[in-house]
Amino acid sequence: MRLEYFQMIDRIEAVDPESITAEAVVPEASPVFEGHFPGHPLVPGVLLLETMAQASGYLLLARLLYTRMAFLIGNRELKLRRFVRPGERLSVSARLVHEGSGFAVTEAAITCEGRRVCEVGEMKFSLQPFPAPELEAAMRAQAVRIGLPA
Repeated sequence: MRLEYFQMIDRIEAVDPESITAEAVVPEASPVFEGHFPGHPLVPGVLLLETMAQASGYLLLARLLYTRMAFLIGNRELKLRRFVRPGERLSVSARLVHEGSGFAVTEAAITCEGRRVCEVGEMKFSLQPFPAPELEAAMRAQAVRIGLPA
């Protein structure tokens, strides 16, 4: 993970048209931890939500064959079950619930050492053409870096 750059997913472990599993390793040090919290560093819950959104986004990117970008527009039923600390290795999974009419819905979860860290019952995405060629190029490059099939 590169928290300060919002690069949350380190490696894709498995992907098919309906689901994805990825790995995210929390760095030992990050500027994020300087304020969250001094002497007791924890990954902010909003960054765990972002990690699940990115896994879902990569699932949709692969499913749509890189023709459209998935933009998070909402979530429901987020549950944060335990704290995440520096150095932890997270398993992130997402499953497609619905895709069509320019929108998609996924469910996602994060576990660590077999224990549930958090989950979100519904993540909704708007599926749009890439608004800039630089974004498409950056997404393709990032997908290659983490092992998402082209």
